[in-house]
Amino acid sequence: MSVGKSVRLFLAEGTPGGLLTAEIMNWTGHVVAAPRSDLAGLLKRPETSRTGVYILIGDDPDSLGGSLAYIGEGDDISKRLYMHARPEAQNGKDFWDRAIVLTSKDSNLTKAHARYLESRFITLAQQANRAKLINATAPLPLTLPEADVSDMEYFIAQAKIVLPVLGVNIFRSAATIETLPSAVNSPTVSRRSPVFELRLVRESLKATSVEVDGEFTVFTGSGARVVRNHSDHGYLRLRRKLEQDGTIVPSENGSAMRFERDQVFASPSAAAAVCLGRSSANGRTEWRVVGTGISYGNWQNQSVERPAGPLEA
Repeated sequence: MSVGKSVRLFLAEGTPGGLLTAEIMNWTGHVVAAPRSDLAGLLKRPETSRTGVYILIGDDPDSLGGSLAYIGEGDDISKRLYMHARPEAQNGKDFWDRAIVLTSKDSNLTKAHARYLESRFITLAQQANRAKLINATAPLPLTLPEADVSDMEYFIAQAKIVLPVLGVNIFRSAATIETLPSAVNSPTVSRRSPVFELRLVRESLKATSVEVDGEFTVFTGSGARVVRNHSDHGYLRLRRKLEQDGTIVPSENGSAMRFERDQVFASPSAAAAVCLGRSSANGRTEWRVVGTGISYGNWQNQSVERPAGPLEA
């Protein structure tokens, strides 16, 4: 049984796109985020003068909907952010348009803790493959006492809950879901989502997927149709991007394509269109529950209770 979490958000400027803070009850960690246009306000916050880690995020011009990210640490994060705000000609960074700072409310994070967190967050971002990291190096985690390692891993676990609430998904990985190789042969992967499959019998194409936390993940090894003529229409642009970055590769005989790794999609329709090599597709009908033939759309409707009382004509 999953346990609920209470995340407290505070819009410091009263606007959803401005500076905000985030906390979880009984967690000593603290998150503050702001757009680059509000960097001056962020630097005035007392949190940024503490020891901790920070994340810089911006759009990746070479990837459809992709992101660039930089993860760093510092004894005084405000000094690091000030340096990164300089032009690239002055050793700054131009790519980012948002900064996220993670510190401790009780100021108990040390330099060693921050370096451990930096290393672990870089590793998690690399594993999730949600953003292109521009870190020049990926330092190895420092050797900490066993109790400190436990504390830092708890800090990371809580941060991975808070950050997606802020729209920061670079650490969310399909590998954290119960996606064992045998999962596709099981009727369910989690209590919330069954395994779905998409089939194209005449081309012997089969793809499998699950829905977790509002995201649709297609499994490694899933099939995809060969696209002869790519275009910029609909999801064909996304399909081309996934082929270029090695997510979708040719099969051994070249007659089909397959997913080289798990891939997260924003919707079942996006996943279906990419698998089928089309500019669009109806994911609610294309994906069906393994072993039952129930469509994704009907599976969703099964959990919706009929409202009490007569319905209006």
